[in-house]
Parts: sequence; C-alpha cells; structure tokens
Amino acid sequence: MAFEIPKQMYSGAIKPVTIGKGAKAITLGGETSYPFYVFDGPMPNPPRVAMEVWDMDPGEDWAEPAKEPFKDVLGDPVAWAQKCVKEYGADAIALMLVSTDPNGQNASPESAAETAKKVAGAVDVPVIVYGTSNMDKDAEVLPAVAEACQGMSLVIGPLQDKNYKKIGAAALGYDHMVSANSPIDVNLAKQLNILLGQLGVKDSQILVDPTTGGLGYGMEYCYSVMERDRMAALTQEDEKLQLPIINNMGNEVWKVKECKLSNAEAPQLGDQKTRGILMESITATSLLLAGSDMLIMRHPESVKLVKELIKELS
Repeated sequence: MAFEIPKQMYSGAIKPVTIGKGAKAITLGGETSYPFYVFDGPMPNPPRVAMEVWDMDPGEDWAEPAKEPFKDVLGDPVAWAQKCVKEYGADAIALMLVSTDPNGQNASPESAAETAKKVAGAVDVPVIVYGTSNMDKDAEVLPAVAEACQGMSLVIGPLQDKNYKKIGAAALGYDHMVSANSPIDVNLAKQLNILLGQLGVKDSQILVDPTTGGLGYGMEYCYSVMERDRMAALTQEDEKLQLPIINNMGNEVWKVKECKLSNAEAPQLGDQKTRGILMESITATSLLLAGSDMLIMRHPESVKLVKELIKELS
C-alpha cells in the first residue's frame, strides 16, 4: 500500500492582487496554505522580486559593493531601471523617491511625478513607487505620481494611517494599487486595511507592508508578525489579513554597519561584498518563509540567489 502524505486543509486563502499592465503583469497571492507548503495546497503565484532604484545618486548612503553593479547608471533612474530588468532579471522595479525627503533635497511633487512617469514608461514590468515615509510629504508626492501615471497600475506607498485618505483616494481615482504600511503589528495592519475598505479601496488593490527589519536588526520580530498574519488569514479566515505581503528590505539590510564597513575597517567580518550579499539573501529567505509575496531587493547577486531558491521551493 503506497504511503500518502496527510494533508492539512486551511479554511482561508490569500486573495490575488495583480500589479502592472500587459504581458508582464504580476499576480501576487492566491496561496491556500503556508509558504511553500505545496504538499498541503497550491501556490499558484510564487513570490517575486523587485529591484530597488533611487531617483538620485545614493552617494555615501550606499555601501560600495552595492553601488558597483550600477556604477554606470547611478543618478539616471530610467537607465538604472532598464538595467535591472534587462541585465539582472528584475520581476518589478521599486522606484524610491529619495529626493523628495524634506530633510534632504526636498524635491517637488511635480518633479517626482515626472520621474515616476519616465521610469514606468521605460520598462515593461510592474513599477512600485515609494516615498520617504514622511507622512505629510508623501501625501503631496504620491497623489501627484498617481495622477501623472494614470492607468499604469503602479503600486504606490508607503500609505500609512495618517495619510491613507489622500493616497488611497488618489489610487482609487487613477487606477493604482497601494502598499499599506504599519509598524510591525498585526492589529494595526488589519485596522489600516479596514480603513482603506471604508474609503472604497478594494482588497484587490492592497498589498500589506508590515515594515521590515534586516538580519539581526528586527527581522526576527518582523518574521513573527508576518507569521501571525498568515495564521490569521489561513486558519481564522480573517478577510482583512488575506492579502499579499510586500517587504521593502534592501535598504534595511545594506544600511547596517556589517554591510557598510569596508574590508580595511572590519577585516574580522570577512569580505564586505560577500557578507552584504549573504545578509541580504538570508533576510530575504527568512521573509519568504514567513509569507512574503514580493521582496524589494538591492544587489543583483542576492536577487539571483533568492530567485533560484524560490524556483527550487515552489
């Protein structure tokens, strides 16, 4: 008698959300079991990887090994995005509007919208557009981006509890998705999704951004919150948590000292490039196992490793 693996049936499922337009549009979610538990239920849409692109040269903010693969396109977000897609196989582009930071260049909403439109028009993969998490400035910038990129089916964020009305209304009016960001808390994530629903934003327009910590810098707490999110979605049929998860993780990994210290500054830590790539890859792997549907990553070699892992597991 052949052995049959017993299956655990779950009463809930993750709702699908489609981002982007055309042949390379991506559907996230749809799973009916825990991450990569394909022996229990189908995972019709494996997790995907977006690559991070800044709207300005990151300068000293980035470690040298992270800048090296993009040294010929830094400061040109259109060329940068195209390189990520054509050379490094990015499934999506995550444009970071760093120049709009009020404590930095404080670029105008109009210039940010123009940049976003150029980048979205230059690639054939979905585009995610993130502000700086300054709630007031993002509430000015992201609606301008939404209007300029009407019908392009962007993901705009981070949308938060203090600015969800302006950004959510813009997403509704101009046909975009939102990345709903809450501070590593299941109940706050659920509450924000409820508020968006009351505003009229459909579940099919929402990705959950739980706030992400890098390896050794909060990733463990983030993992546990994502795990509880998935448990509530699949076993407790909590409809407002049955949504795909997006993790903006590249910057969180590469900003820590273990990635930024050079070989000369910290020879005891080993090769700087290797340790950075491995820290990003291990963080990504952990987030995938916790339930991530979309990762925003930075280094091409980390992306390659993680995409191979996704293929192997799913």
